[in-house]
Amino acid sequence: MTTIAVRRVTGLAGACHPGPTVVVTGLVTALAAIAGRDPAGCVLVGAAVLTGQLSIGWGNDAVDAGRDAAAGRTDKPAVRGAVDGRVVRAAAVAALACCVPLSLAAGPAAGAAHLLGVGAGWAYNLGLKATALSFLPYAAGFAALPVFVALGLPGAPGPAWWAVLAAALLGVGAHLANVLPDIDDDLAAGVRGGPQRLGRARTRALLPVPLLAATALLVLGPPGGPGPAGWASLPIAVAATATGLTAARRHPRAPFWAAVAVAAVDVALLLAAGGDITV
Repeated sequence: MTTIAVRRVTGLAGACHPGPTVVVTGLVTALAAIAGRDPAGCVLVGAAVLTGQLSIGWGNDAVDAGRDAAAGRTDKPAVRGAVDGRVVRAAAVAALACCVPLSLAAGPAAGAAHLLGVGAGWAYNLGLKATALSFLPYAAGFAALPVFVALGLPGAPGPAWWAVLAAALLGVGAHLANVLPDIDDDLAAGVRGGPQRLGRARTRALLPVPLLAATALLVLGPPGGPGPAGWASLPIAVAATATGLTAARRHPRAPFWAAVAVAAVDVALLLAAGGDITV
């Protein structure tokens, strides 16, 4: 590989929002395996989710390139010149083109559900992020994931309501956590999504709420009632939230990290209940 090619690949990797892309892809693939997909099916699920997340991540950086440059966002590869914005746009379109057949390979209903979720991510990038409804694409995109997994199983069983609602709440929490560090820059650039309208303090205080609601659903929703681990998860999540809010005055990012801890509990609960996400 030439130096230019290496720099382009590295820049593209940084522009895809690699952390969320890897986490979401890994989580949904693991959920598919626990729910009963065979190895080949899990590979297809992982590939579909990966390409969908890549398209959303690259699309976000491509759409926001001008705004990021004006704000001096040198953490963005396109702003610091690590990759050309046109290359990022082309990569976003190519990933989306790959996502369509990979999603539909799980079946028409499952594929449609996943593509609707990916479409919600693109709707966020293309304008909804600057409206009071900015939380909706995150809620819809995350809710689509257990639906995609369930409908892709043999017989295309429906997804359990509590899994879909918990995933949607996780999406709302992810939106609040993602926007919180950039609220001031967003407001300066004229972006007025839901969290920006609430302001930093209220968004920080609100952040744990959807995650705690998801915790309750994931503990109480699965059939058979919660086991010891489930009951233990509720006080752990509440204690983490209370600690974060109490420490907020001295450590402003404490509520964010508390929310991360609660989200980790929720992910573990979702995976533990993976075999019961269908009805």
